Amino acid sequence: MTDDQSDLDLAVAAARAGADVLAAMYGSVLGREHKSATDFATAADLASERAILEVIREARPADGFVGEELGELGRGDSDRVWLVDPLCGTLNFAAVTPVYSVNVALRQGGTTTVAAVSHPPSGEVYWAGDDSFGILGRDGGQDPDRNQLVDINADGPLDRPFVGAQLAADPDFRSRFSPRVESTTLALAWVAAGQRLGYVTDGRHRDSVHFAAGIALCQAAGCVVTDFDGEAVHTGPGIIAAADTATHTALLELVARHRPA
Repeated sequence: MTDDQSDLDLAVAAARAGADVLAAMYGSVLGREHKSATDFATAADLASERAILEVIREARPADGFVGEELGELGRGDSDRVWLVDPLCGTLNFAAVTPVYSVNVALRQGGTTTVAAVSHPPSGEVYWAGDDSFGILGRDGGQDPDRNQLVDINADGPLDRPFVGAQLAADPDFRSRFSPRVESTTLALAWVAAGQRLGYVTDGRHRDSVHFAAGIALCQAAGCVVTDFDGEAVHTGPGIIAAADTATHTALLELVARHRPA
């Protein structure tokens, strides 16, 4: 790594470093560290994050770093902070299900300037930078067919209803779209790439290691990304990412039915 390496190239290199670790450990027996009754981290999460940190530290030692497993390291006075989710979809990974990703994003001055999301099973890396979006490792001729697939984040509070669960049961939603329930922010990369028509999640996710990279991909790809009020993302709760305005309008109206009074 060199000082003159671009931030985008560094994000891609870091995501690939984490992906290489995950690919090598996929399908192996892994120790687990439980975070809750239904969530845990594995040795692969930590090994991937350490590999990513090493790549970033070598090239940008003065930058801050926030990782899901290692937490905040060396933020200091720098306004440049790398947000890293080394294994988004840990439960899928542990169950040998190839729906997981590595998320790397650089936040500078409150804005995500570059992002990379790697999907180790396919070898693809979705990237965003300089208001551009692309996919490394995919044949340019493999454009997805237009579809009505909309992903809903399955994770939500345990003590009350949440929009995602109610939306999935809405007959009007199911009559217009083809719902899919996901537990990884790889779904945001799919929206950016045209593999999904939309994505909906509850919660507040500003500066989230899980969501920063995927949101940046969607924005760079020209998708419509807002909160549940249709305002700029993170202004209020929730995220709606849609491939086009018509889809976003429909999802916004459907989500409004199921928001708490």
